Amino acid sequence: MYMRILPGYLPGHKFLVNFSGLAEIILGIALCFTVTKDFAIYCIIAMLTFFLPVHMHMLFNKKAAMGLPKWMLIWRIPLQFALMYWAYWYLRV
Repeated sequence: MYMRILPGYLPGHKFLVNFSGLAEIILGIALCFTVTKDFAIYCIIAMLTFFLPVHMHMLFNKKAAMGLPKWMLIWRIPLQFALMYWAYWYLRV
């Protein structure tokens, strides 16, 4: 399912999907420890940034959109920025 939403210009879809999933798990665990929290937050912000082209691809490619309504695909883009700010906010906590 996730390989379908990746833009065609990205190589190694299976590797990227597996890598991002593993990275999400590792970074989620890293958030639990004071020593690695800030690094994990910066990495999460970077991942959210790298996911922006995927959201744009889903917005303009009907097959990649997976049947989601257009309003939801549009709303996901500003949501990415809100999630980045939310993660950044935790650097101060």
